[in-house]
Formats: sequence, C-alpha cells, structure tokens
Amino acid sequence: MTETGRTPSAMINPDRVNSKLAERFASTAPQREVTDPKYVTDLVAHVLKSACDAGASDIHFAVGVTEMLVLWRIDGVLQSVTRFPRLLAPNIIARLKVLAELLTYRTDVPQEGRLRESSGNVEMRLSTFPTLYGEKGVVRLFGTSDQFCWPADLGLPDDLLPNLLALLHETGGAILITGPAGSGKTTTAYACLRELQRDAGCGKSLVTLEDPIESVLPGVSQSPVNRTAGFDYATGLRSLMRQDPDVILVGEIRDRETAETVFQACLTGHLVMSTFHAGSAAEAISRLGDMGIEPYLIRTGLRAIICQRLFRRLCDCAVWSEDEAFKFGFAVPRVRAPRGCEACAGTGYKGRLLLAELLHPDSKDVGRAILARSDAAEIQEIAQKSGFLSISQRAMTAVREGKISPIEARRVLGFRAISGPHL
Repeated sequence: MTETGRTPSAMINPDRVNSKLAERFASTAPQREVTDPKYVTDLVAHVLKSACDAGASDIHFAVGVTEMLVLWRIDGVLQSVTRFPRLLAPNIIARLKVLAELLTYRTDVPQEGRLRESSGNVEMRLSTFPTLYGEKGVVRLFGTSDQFCWPADLGLPDDLLPNLLALLHETGGAILITGPAGSGKTTTAYACLRELQRDAGCGKSLVTLEDPIESVLPGVSQSPVNRTAGFDYATGLRSLMRQDPDVILVGEIRDRETAETVFQACLTGHLVMSTFHAGSAAEAISRLGDMGIEPYLIRTGLRAIICQRLFRRLCDCAVWSEDEAFKFGFAVPRVRAPRGCEACAGTGYKGRLLLAELLHPDSKDVGRAILARSDAAEIQEIAQKSGFLSISQRAMTAVREGKISPIEARRVLGFRAISGPHL
C-alpha cells in the first residue's frame, strides 16, 4: 500500500500475480483512501465486475498470515490478480455477505448464498468457510443465460452430437453426464433440457431437482433440495415421480439411495438425466456397481454415459515447435506450444475446448461385460474394439492438430492417460 493509503497498483506483487491481469485490474481500480467509508464497497464491486469482464468462473478471496490474495479461475486455472492487507479481509468478506444476505456476525461456520447484485446478466453464488487466519470466500460466476443454450453450442465432437440429440428422444432410461468438478456437466444438462423444451413445447412435462438451481430455464419446473428440512435428492425424486413428469433432471447422484431411485424412475417410463462424478464412462459403471446397483439394472436402465473434460484452447499466438514435441516425449514431428500475448493476458491460452466420450451400456459386448461385473479397464477395452473413442484418444488428436498443448493434455488427464509413445 502507498503512504497515502491508496490502493491500485501498489498492492500488486509481481512475483505472485499474473502481471497482465494485475495491470488491467489496477488501471481501473477505485481511487479512494482506505479510510473512506465507500472504499470496501467500491473495491468489492470492482473485483466482481473485473472478474466478469475477464471471463472468470470463480473468484477466490484467500486469507494468509499478512494478506488476502484475490485469484480468478480463468479457463479452469487459478490466476493471482491482486492482494490486500489482511486487516481489510474481514471487511471484504462482510461486504460479500451483505450482498448475499448472509449473517455477517457468524464467522465460525460455513455459509452459502446468492449475491443480490450482479454484473450484467451474470449470476453469482458466494460460499464462505472459516480458516486459520479468517474466513475464505469463493464466488462462483455462472454464465449468462444466452451462453451455451443448445447442445450444438457446446462444441461437442461432431460424431457425438447426433447421438446425444437422438438420445433426447428416448421415452425412458437414464443418461448420465460424468466428469470431475468444473468439466461443464451442468451446462450440458441444461442445454439438453432447453433442446427438449424447444422440440416438445408444452407437450412434455420437464422437471428438475437441483442443489442449487444454477440458471432459470423457461418452461421447466425447477425445484431446489433443502436438506435441513429433510428434502434431499432421494426424497424429492420419489415425490417428483408422482407429478406426472416425462423428463427428470437430477442435479447429481451422490449416494446409493439417490442412484437406486434414479433407476426406479428410468425403468418406469421416465427419461432421467443426471450428473455423476467419474473419471471416465467406464469408471462410472464401476462406481455405480460399488454403490450397490445391480449389473442388470445398469445394463437395462442406462441409455448412455457421457464423460467430458474442458481443455484450455491454445491462443492464436501459439507457435509450432519440434523442441516441445521432443521435450514431452510425443511421437509426432512437432506440436504447438503456448507463447503469450496481450489477447490471452500472457497465458498462451484463450477459450476452452470440450472433448467427450459416449458409451452405450446396452450394446451387446459392453452389456455382457457389465453383467459379468468386469472392471472399468476391461469395459473400456471391450468398448474400444467396437469403435469407442476415449477422451484420451481425442486429446491426442487435438494435440496433433495444434488445438491444445501437450502440457495442457497432461494437466487435465494426467501423465498416465496421455503418454508420449502412444500419441
């Protein structure tokens, strides 16, 4: 901080931040004294707006021994942007709580709430959590309602999109959208619901059970779970089946009871979609088995499993390099390597690339493997013999084509999944 108490660039530590993002943030920061009553109010508003403008998906307010760091997650990677003295941290978190209508005096328990204010059409949700040096705050920024509206907007591989659209016309069964946190599962699920609503209009009853509701979908009856009132996924889903639905979206399968209820619903004439945490489509089948779901239910109830990942797409400034291919052990003459420019804030990446795999559990050979309780590796090997393309294989192709870098492929999928000799 400067001697006069003003904030902008004096709070930037060049050794710990993305310099280009920090410069942009500081150049438009409010020029007020720290003692000014409106200082924290304007500062928080500036952080929220700047993060939205930068295309961040999350804002972290992390408190350390002497300072509060502000980090933005852009294209799936955290970028340090600025820092503030630790003494300001309680006021900053308190301001965020006011915007989210949370209890400012409760600093000893986690709290969650939706921010009343938003920048443009961006919805925000705040989560606070007590830590050793004070409360940490994380703001999740949801995309505007006109982004990724339809399955065709998602960027799915060309061979998968027609399959997904065909699956949406099924009258029963379950479609699972899998992947780790932050892989765009809910975005895909919402796009599918919009597609169904557009095709069927009022001809189908579309309902959801979510925790929380991330975006409002016109023509869809959406309900949030409330665990404190005993209204969880399993309880809500059992009641929803008595609401005469045609299509049900369950926000997430988290436990055996919810999984069992999903399969009861999909076997009684309902099309059920849900998200599920699994590393691959084959691993999703193994996880369901570990939850106690019988193989015959998986074989007959599941229509498809989609597993997806988001990769940082190389910026136009990236360059082809033979050295990078040799460095990472890839058996191709050259690969594109990130360089960094003003347009990508020096990161070398701009935008995301969605890669996905789609597995049909009811296909003959895969179905037999499921009934035989084969493990994930065996199921995937059998599926690949029938033409199934895994995310790893698609990522290798994307590296060859220069869409993503080798280091990005390994960051997302891990070293074992992306190994040089197999590229």
